[in-house]
Amino acid sequence: MRRIGWLLSLALALTLSATSAFAQDGKIKMKVTPSQAYVFLDGKAIREGSKTMSVPAGKHTIVVVNYGYKMETREVDVTAGKTTDVQVALQAYGGNVNGPWGAVKFINGDERAAVLSNGKTPAFFVGHVDEFNWDWIWQQELLLPPGTHHLVVTRNGNTLWEGDVNIVANQKVVVNLGSNGAQTTKKWDRGAKLKDIPRFKAGIASATIAVAPVSGSFNSSTSQINCGQSANLTWQTAETVDANISNVGEVAPSGSQSVSPRATTTYDFTAGGPGGTVKGSATVNVNTKVDATLSANPTDVRYRQIGDKVISPGTSTLTWTSSNADSATLDGAKVDLNGSQSVTSKPSDTTPPAEGQPARTGDETKTYTLNATNVCGGSASPTAALHLTYSVEPIPSVLLQSIFYPTDYPDKHNPQVGLVKSQQLALASLAAGFKKYLEYDPDAKLSVEAFADIRGGKTYNQDLSERRVERIKGYLVEQGVAADKVQTAAYGKERPIDRKVVKGLEDTNPNKAPKARLQNVQGDWLAYNRRADIVLLPSGKKSAQFFPHSADDSGIIWQVPKPALKKVEKAQ
Repeated sequence: MRRIGWLLSLALALTLSATSAFAQDGKIKMKVTPSQAYVFLDGKAIREGSKTMSVPAGKHTIVVVNYGYKMETREVDVTAGKTTDVQVALQAYGGNVNGPWGAVKFINGDERAAVLSNGKTPAFFVGHVDEFNWDWIWQQELLLPPGTHHLVVTRNGNTLWEGDVNIVANQKVVVNLGSNGAQTTKKWDRGAKLKDIPRFKAGIASATIAVAPVSGSFNSSTSQINCGQSANLTWQTAETVDANISNVGEVAPSGSQSVSPRATTTYDFTAGGPGGTVKGSATVNVNTKVDATLSANPTDVRYRQIGDKVISPGTSTLTWTSSNADSATLDGAKVDLNGSQSVTSKPSDTTPPAEGQPARTGDETKTYTLNATNVCGGSASPTAALHLTYSVEPIPSVLLQSIFYPTDYPDKHNPQVGLVKSQQLALASLAAGFKKYLEYDPDAKLSVEAFADIRGGKTYNQDLSERRVERIKGYLVEQGVAADKVQTAAYGKERPIDRKVVKGLEDTNPNKAPKARLQNVQGDWLAYNRRADIVLLPSGKKSAQFFPHSADDSGIIWQVPKPALKKVEKAQ
């Protein structure tokens, strides 16, 4: 009894389990036209014709296909325990086709199984086994263009057989599905008589599917491009389902595609349909070579520097060109692919020598490099050399010495007399140095300030100092100094130099004074006040106020009473 009870419990559990599973299913009721149209459910071949299918609840994809008709796809949502009606009426397309053909017959196979030619998706469907397994009295035959075709026999997600079949015009191939696809070929005379027939024709016990041959073309707009350019691939096919181009991928059966390969590339085209495969090939040769030039004008340049100021910058113009390039750098800096650029070349050491030291001169070679590249790996690196001659000079010395006059000179009757030889030499040296200094500082000027000793009236001495300053300016102009570079001021006897200052100057004067002059403190002080100071602007550097005791004509300048005119003229 225990065993019987256990068996009853097990049976009840199995029954409830089956009922529960069934409750998760729904149904799809198919109605198809034409009646031979074949149904694929979720990618699996099911069978031909109208029928009701039990399927799990949820979303499903139905494909209805019949060769010679436009394939249709439907998305359905099946509810558990309910029936979903799906009606599909296919539309014929394509018109009649012509041979030559060979025939295929299947024997000993699942009559409901789908037959696919040259592909494994519903788009390659040509019929089912029951349409190709009889040729006595009534013909049931698959007509294929000559060539090798890869056939697949499948149902419910299982491949029952697949293999290549070599089709010869007016011959029939018999495929024995019960013997692992063994094939026999025999003569088929009827094929020669078939002309301009429909793609699909079926009767009560007959069926003829005539598969159209594929055709197509594939080419490139050009076989030669530079890096970065494009070629246009164009193709046209007929009776194909899908197409592929190597190095591109899946494409439409007909169309065009722009390609920009970075190296020479061969594009292989393959398009397939139930009637076979069409192929093509095109090679696009890519010129990866970069051509580039770089030149300098001039190639010899001069660099001159005075102190910290560059007088001649050593300027040249670099000009470059490039072709078949997409990027360029000049000495590492990004530049346009074609262009020109001003460059300045300077020596490796631009430290100015100290004042009074000799200039540093020499020559160097500077090399510039253009690097032009493209994304295809091409590159060119031309160079241009600049020969640089250079001079790095110290700041020119401007020898500033105060200028001294004899007593009461120049007078109003002899405005050009009184600038004796030693003082002229000092001014000549000043002028020469100042003209060189202007290369360093073009804005520089000289300020000349003239004085008189305390003897005489205010107006008299003012006029005297003005004649002194104008004589100095005139002399500087005679030495080549531009008049606008000399500004003047006359102070007469209003600003005498301090006696203690004079003593300090004499103590440090490199031109030692005779004892008699030093003993005449008043006379020495008066001599120091018959002077003109010179200031270099804008630096503010002032002339040394040492009296020129060592000059041959210093006695005339120092003399306290006014010297005789002839004596002063002789000293000039």
